[in-house]
Amino acid sequence: MLTARLHGIADLRVGDEPEPTPGPGEVLVRVTAIGICGSDLHWYEDGAIGDAKLSRPLVPGHEGAGEILTGPRRGERVAIDPAFPCEACRACRAGRQNLCYNIVFSGHGVTDGMLREVMPWPSHRLHPLPDTVSDAGGAMLEPLGVALWAMDLGQVPFGGTAAVVGCGPLGLLLIQLLRAAGVSRLIAVEPLAHRREAAAKWGADEVLDPTPVTAAAASAESADLPVQGFSAHDFSAYGVDVAFEMAGNDDAVHIAMECVRPGGRVVLGGIPGSDTTTFRASLARGKELTIAMVRRMGEVYPRVIDLAARGVVTLDPLVSSRVPLADAAAAFADAQRRTGHKVVIMPSA
Repeated sequence: MLTARLHGIADLRVGDEPEPTPGPGEVLVRVTAIGICGSDLHWYEDGAIGDAKLSRPLVPGHEGAGEILTGPRRGERVAIDPAFPCEACRACRAGRQNLCYNIVFSGHGVTDGMLREVMPWPSHRLHPLPDTVSDAGGAMLEPLGVALWAMDLGQVPFGGTAAVVGCGPLGLLLIQLLRAAGVSRLIAVEPLAHRREAAAKWGADEVLDPTPVTAAAASAESADLPVQGFSAHDFSAYGVDVAFEMAGNDDAVHIAMECVRPGGRVVLGGIPGSDTTTFRASLARGKELTIAMVRRMGEVYPRVIDLAARGVVTLDPLVSSRVPLADAAAAFADAQRRTGHKVVIMPSA
C-alpha cells in the first residue's frame, strides 16, 4: 500500500509498504481523505511539536475519513477519531479523555497516522458518516471538533461578543460556530488577505488586519496613526466577552488579551512552534482575565457530525485543494505556503 512517512524536517517520502494487520478491537480502514493540520506542519517544519520530537520515521495525519474494510461494520463510511484514550487513568475517569495520561494519538509520537491507503484503528473510535457529509468534509470534522471544544471552554454568553485572532481553517470554523451560537458581534483579526475575506464571508462582523504600519505609511495616511511597529487598530476598544487566539504566536496572544473586556476570558488554541507562550502579565492581571488552554477536544464527534449533517457549518468550501497521496510532499509544501485554506489528501484520487 502507498504510505507517506516523515523521516526528518521537510523530508516526507512516499513509498510502498505492507498492509498492516489489525490488533484486538481494531478494524482495517481504507483512508479516503486526510486534512493537513497546522500541527502536521510543525512536524514537517520542525521535526517536533511541543515537547514531542520525531524519534523515528512517522506517518503523519490525524484529520481523516474512511471506509471500514473488515469486521461486522464492513463497508461503512466513517469519520476517524484520532484519539484513543485509555479510559482508566484519573483524567479519563473524570470524563476528561482528551487529557488522558496514556492517550494514543494518530500521527503523533510513535503512533503512525492516516497518510496511507489503509490503517488499523479501534472500531469504537470510528464514527458513522452521514451520506450528506463528503469524504473531505469528514476529514474536516476533527478541526471542527477542536473549534467546538474551544468554544465550549470559552463559555461565550448567548448574545455576547467574541473575537477570533487567527483565521486559518480552525479559526474560520470557529467563526461559523460562534455565529450559529448567537453571538451579537464577532471580530476577526488576520494578517493574510484571503483569510480576512473568508472570515467576512463566513460570519465576522468586522475584520481587522493586525500588520504593523511603518512610520512612512502612518504619516502618509494620517498623523493620528501609531508609529512604526504598531497596528493601526486600538484592539482594547472592542471589549469583547471572549477572545479566541488560534494562531500560535505571541502577537496573537497579545491581541486577544487586548480585545477582551475586563474580567473576560481568553482561550488559547494556537500551538506555538517554540513550545513557549509569553504575554504581558500586567495586561492579563490588570483585566483579571481568565485564561483557558485548548488540548485537542473532548468527546464531541457526535455533536460535530450532527452540525455538519444539518448544514449548520460549511465544510467543503474550506477545502482549497485536493491532492493524491502520491503527491503528499508537494501538498505539504503547498500547505506550508498558506496561500489557500485546507489542503486535503485523497489516497484514492
